[in-house]
Amino acid sequence: MRKKISFFILSNTSSPVKQFTVSRAMLRFLGVLFAASLVLLTYVIYDYSNLKKTVSGHPELQIIISQQSDEIAGQRNQVQKFADEITALKFKLIALNDFEKKIRIIANIEKTTDQDSLFGVGGSIPDDLDTKIPLTEKHNSLMREMHAQTRQLELASGKQQEGFESLFTFLQDQRNLLSSTPAIRPVKGWTTSAFGNRISPFTGLREFHKGLDIATRMATPVIATADGIISFTGTKGLLGKLVAIDHGHGIVTRYGHLKKIFKKRGEAVKRGDMIGRVGLSGRTTGPHVHYEVLLNGIPVSPIKYILN
Repeated sequence: MRKKISFFILSNTSSPVKQFTVSRAMLRFLGVLFAASLVLLTYVIYDYSNLKKTVSGHPELQIIISQQSDEIAGQRNQVQKFADEITALKFKLIALNDFEKKIRIIANIEKTTDQDSLFGVGGSIPDDLDTKIPLTEKHNSLMREMHAQTRQLELASGKQQEGFESLFTFLQDQRNLLSSTPAIRPVKGWTTSAFGNRISPFTGLREFHKGLDIATRMATPVIATADGIISFTGTKGLLGKLVAIDHGHGIVTRYGHLKKIFKKRGEAVKRGDMIGRVGLSGRTTGPHVHYEVLLNGIPVSPIKYILN
């Protein structure tokens, strides 16, 4: 028969005595369990004490942990600065786009359909980035938004570059057209014969005068009235020594009755360059320049091309 141990619980009141009976095996089991728990608790306390002593006994480890914390805070602060720079770049792009629009309005140049919006057709301006996130919080959402807006700004900057390039090309073409359009007198003097129908001073008959006769002193410098390429130099029938300049865009000017020619065929000239001197070559009643403007091969009134 198994031996058991009984426990009696007495009360200082009139309550009856309570009895508990426990086998010796159960008692031994409870004793072992208590001892094991005591050992485990002692080990945890000892391990914590050692860890605390290790950390407190290694100030360099504390310094490393502090430095890493400062580095993380610095990196997050840098992320916020980058976000501010992205926002500033966005506003600069918007300002450049507004400036381009003003130039196009002044120059009366319309944008193509795919250039209507800086951020694409119907595209809206990205919202400002939230850079007020505390440094102690994670910046994952801010970094994702920064990445997305960086891509948007990259595309917008490419579109803005295309807009400025097309604007520059147009204005450059306009500049070339203006510089290649006759706009000044080829020589200082007075008009002796206008463009159009007149009575010939040689035959007395009515004839069509294809140019403008400007009389001046002998050997007066004759200048090109616009940029172009010399297309002819030499003697041309009744016009004597003549220079022809091809200005492109279908425009050609001719200068007749010269005394001397300073340019050669194929040579480039700028408006105001001296191309010869006034003379009496060909059929003429006195020293003057016969000045013609031809548009697509048809003589037009040079007066329309003289602004000075």
